[in-house]
Amino acid sequence: MARDTWAYREVAVHSVPDARTGRLRIHPMPGQAFAPTMQVRCARALSDPDRYPPGTRFLLNAKLTDRLGGEPFLFAWHGDPVQVLSAAQARKFLAAFRRGRI
Repeated sequence: MARDTWAYREVAVHSVPDARTGRLRIHPMPGQAFAPTMQVRCARALSDPDRYPPGTRFLLNAKLTDRLGGEPFLFAWHGDPVQVLSAAQARKFLAAFRRGRI
């Protein structure tokens, strides 16, 4: 079955250490339509501290989903290209998002 590319949109995310386990977790950056505490399921390489230090910002194509009525989360297909954002690029993306909101 083909992937519905229309369901995916660009989302700025960042890696945050989990308070309980200390492992890196990926969450949406504040200032978007998604709660900053929402989980993001994506390629495991993004939460590898040897590749990307904590606080690294990424631009992903993700869609909002849930699994059998569970908690909603963002899903990014592991094969999609990932763009690492600098602080200035993240600010620019979030500012464009705020201007484009209805």
